[in-house]
Amino acid sequence: MIIQPRIKGFLCITSHPAGCARDVQNQIEHVKSVSGRGDGPKKVLIIGASGGYGLASRISAAFGYGAATVGVFFERPATGKRTASPGWYKTAAFTEAAKAEGLYAANINGDAFSQQIKDATCDIVERDLGQVDLVVYSLAAPARQLADGSVVRSALKPIGEPFEGKTIDFNTRELRDISLEAASPEEVQDTVKVMGGEDWELWIDALKARNLLAPGCITTNYTYLGSEVTWPIYHHGTIGRAKEDLDRAKVALVEPMAEVGGKAFIAVMKGLVTQAASAIPGMSIYLSLLFKAMKAAGSHEGCIEQTTRLFDTQLFGGEDLRLDEAGRIRMDELELAPEIQQYVADNWSAVSESNLDTLTDFDGYRHAFLELHGFDVAGTDYEADVDPEVAIELDAGSV
Repeated sequence: MIIQPRIKGFLCITSHPAGCARDVQNQIEHVKSVSGRGDGPKKVLIIGASGGYGLASRISAAFGYGAATVGVFFERPATGKRTASPGWYKTAAFTEAAKAEGLYAANINGDAFSQQIKDATCDIVERDLGQVDLVVYSLAAPARQLADGSVVRSALKPIGEPFEGKTIDFNTRELRDISLEAASPEEVQDTVKVMGGEDWELWIDALKARNLLAPGCITTNYTYLGSEVTWPIYHHGTIGRAKEDLDRAKVALVEPMAEVGGKAFIAVMKGLVTQAASAIPGMSIYLSLLFKAMKAAGSHEGCIEQTTRLFDTQLFGGEDLRLDEAGRIRMDELELAPEIQQYVADNWSAVSESNLDTLTDFDGYRHAFLELHGFDVAGTDYEADVDPEVAIELDAGSV
């Protein structure tokens, strides 16, 4: 079938297997061009491994350091005329590329919050790797099923006061007003349950209980703090409360990781286009301005540039860690450079439909959104007839 992007609101409901594969190959080529196979992780578990920073972490570890990787994700295969999710296609492409270079790659598809998937993953680590020396937690999920069977859902809302802002319509390029009611206490609590640090702790507990953490093991989780212009909806909203819980979890993990001579880190990454970010009021304007300024300064990075730089210069590079007062590794220093943020602040209220192409890089924002789903990737023939059904070698325990 010929696959084109179908966009409904903030969602793209199709994905392209060849474009996703080309995107993965581009990331692999970047890692090979900048990262040498020196001292670094050799046996890696990535929880949330099929897209964004999780997939980039897997690529950085495998093709930068020759690491064996176990990836946990929850993706959808193609069914009938419905394409697979982009993470399915990208995992298939990663697995094929890794195994072509003799790199071990195991895949678990299922609910990472569940004890079943934790147990199945531990079984595979024990069977094939013995222990892991890096655990990356990069899970992005809208909901979580708890042990008692109940389901809690995250909410992207402000806390305390309603929020009114603008967003850019992806299809029409029109600026639209958007308002959000303040979150209820229950919505705040549920968002922390889904997006906070509790499940990260549960994964480390499960691995440690079975002696699967190698001496000196590192675990890391990713967060985003952003600019003051986005704080009313992001940093001071429900998402920000969940990010605060990551800080709590990191502190709680210091002692159990120290028992194996290891460490727990949170890395603050730069702002990038994600499926979630596209739905947050104001983020399309902020990121379009940010991309414009950072590309002009030559400092723009995507996921793979961020994770590879994190691995090569911070976690495994022997350089002094760039820590803030809360002990987080700061990878967003280029985004928060004074001249970059000054450009954003100067133009934040000036963006209109008439100057969208001059003040912002909305085309770059749109490209990044489409690229998430395998579209607008250079070198891909989107008029070609492609088979949407792509197989992934899944390990026992996948559901």
